[in-house]
Amino acid sequence: MTDLPTSRIDLKSVLAGTSPTVAKDDHSEGMSYLQSVPRRMVTLYMPLAIIVFVLLFPFYWMGLTAIKPDEQLLDLDKFNPFWTWNPTLKHFHKLLFDSHYPLWLWNTMYVAVCATILSIFASVLAAYAIVRLRYRGAQWVGGLIFLSYLVPPSILFIPLATVVFQYGLFDSPLALILTYPTILIPFSTWLLMGYFKTIPFELEECALIDGASRWQLLVKIVLPRAIPGLISAVIFCFTLCWNEFIYALTFLQSTSNKTVPVAIVNEFVDGDIYRWGSLMAGALAGSLPLVILYAFFVEHYVSAMTGAVKE
Repeated sequence: MTDLPTSRIDLKSVLAGTSPTVAKDDHSEGMSYLQSVPRRMVTLYMPLAIIVFVLLFPFYWMGLTAIKPDEQLLDLDKFNPFWTWNPTLKHFHKLLFDSHYPLWLWNTMYVAVCATILSIFASVLAAYAIVRLRYRGAQWVGGLIFLSYLVPPSILFIPLATVVFQYGLFDSPLALILTYPTILIPFSTWLLMGYFKTIPFELEECALIDGASRWQLLVKIVLPRAIPGLISAVIFCFTLCWNEFIYALTFLQSTSNKTVPVAIVNEFVDGDIYRWGSLMAGALAGSLPLVILYAFFVEHYVSAMTGAVKE
């Protein structure tokens, strides 16, 4: 058989006993050469466009409602519900200057940052102990920690409210800072366990031979190589704290101590009257910090989630 360095022999013709035919090499990426442009439009671009529309339309509706005058919000038959020619910033002015929204925003940031730091510290120690320290039942411990994440907060908030009240933490941001880790630590521990497993253990063995302690291994070897996993865990914890509603509604009562998700619902809903402009303005302003956070660290977030699931 002749040497064909730039060709491939057709395997089907060889198995059939016929003279082999030569197939030309294809240098296109992946299997994209199998799809024509119309087929790609149907199988790729149209589904992608539908998904993008479904995901972005709520944000468009939220922003549009926040800049619409009140008369256009109430009379949808007379005015176009999907567009406005007379935008206004009255709702944002009322939100920022006629309410305690800056204080609510500070309360939310304070609670989210403190609970995130506490949860990440505990999760790092737990994940490293389960993955690296060899003891009987380590995998069972990791599985039980993750199973505790599956318990819905709607079941736990009643007994937790009793504990918070007995310790004198009711109507205090400290109540949220101490209770949020109960739902943050399990998932963060599972996420960091998967990422720590991708770090070669040989690096730690070499450091142990040189006399390094376990704390030095964690701080100087593991954590610097687990930055994407830490960023992913921080984003998860911060987002969950920022948007949490049930615990904040149960543990906080004073207007000055409320967080954004609870405060805008309580302050801008009067019975069956919904002040949609202020509600949507508060939701839009409250989502901007999360949008900025995801915009800067989305690549690290995706890579860490991939590493965790792979294990």
